[in-house]
Amino acid sequence: MKAITTTAFDFRKQTGKYEGKVRDVYTIDGKYIVMIATDRISAFDVILPRGIPYKGQVLNQIASMFLDDTADIVQNWKISSPDPMVTVGYRCQGLPVEMIVRGYLTGSAWRAYKNGAREICGVRIPDGMREHQKFDRPIITPTTKADIGSHDEDISREEIIRRGLVSEEDYARIEDYAMRLFERGTEMAASRGLILVDTKYEFGKRDGEIYLIDEIHTPDSSRYFYSDGYQERFEKGEPQRQLSKEFVREWLMSNGFSGLKGQTLPEMDDERVSLISQRYIELYEHITGKRFEPAEYGDNVYGRIEENVNGILSRLLI
Repeated sequence: MKAITTTAFDFRKQTGKYEGKVRDVYTIDGKYIVMIATDRISAFDVILPRGIPYKGQVLNQIASMFLDDTADIVQNWKISSPDPMVTVGYRCQGLPVEMIVRGYLTGSAWRAYKNGAREICGVRIPDGMREHQKFDRPIITPTTKADIGSHDEDISREEIIRRGLVSEEDYARIEDYAMRLFERGTEMAASRGLILVDTKYEFGKRDGEIYLIDEIHTPDSSRYFYSDGYQERFEKGEPQRQLSKEFVREWLMSNGFSGLKGQTLPEMDDERVSLISQRYIELYEHITGKRFEPAEYGDNVYGRIEENVNGILSRLLI
């Protein structure tokens, strides 16, 4: 089963390369970035041993669509998506916080709540809530990283400002942007029979202005429920039908892995890899409302990416 898990390009005027958990990011002329969504998959901040065919294409095309559909709310880094797995955009200086917006009490927030927490990132959570219950209004629970490569750490708005990670003025702006983006994402999800449960947004600065950066509303950065049956399942205390990467985390936990030191990753055989690939394609079609058209994984896939990227760079680097 073919999957693109590594890249090694040398683009014109390339000045750097950064490998994230999923994306390889090439800096061009200090002004632009080429972001390649590989087929790597991570969970619990660990890259899993095998890539997932078409996952990179799914993530890139979903993010590209939502970047276009939210550009009226806040300017974003995207210039073009010249290849199914690639987006080319402006290089921004990332702000050192991630804005996690939650519309429902689920996932890690529920696990913390179930263990007695009634305040998350400085946000008070009322007593008596149940798993997957909708908040009266969405909440923001920011995270930050102490060092490159470290785990995300919960942090409050007040602590972000006190430590000078983001100025109070800039924080107010990205807080407003995050809420408006979540509202737009909620509306778009509802039109496709889905509930946008929670998601994360990242922001950066270019020439002193705030930009939305990275991915947006993808299944790796967001959690979706199916609208149909949500209320009935909630009232019965049953698990919700989800569209997110949570099914991968659940499979890992059921096999004794949750990212803790000393734990061993379970084996991912061909059947498991194929199942995950099919789920990502399902996610794409439900979220976008479009039929997934898989790009060719032939022997010249790297040549295709390079040719497509060089086409847009030739126009940017005149």
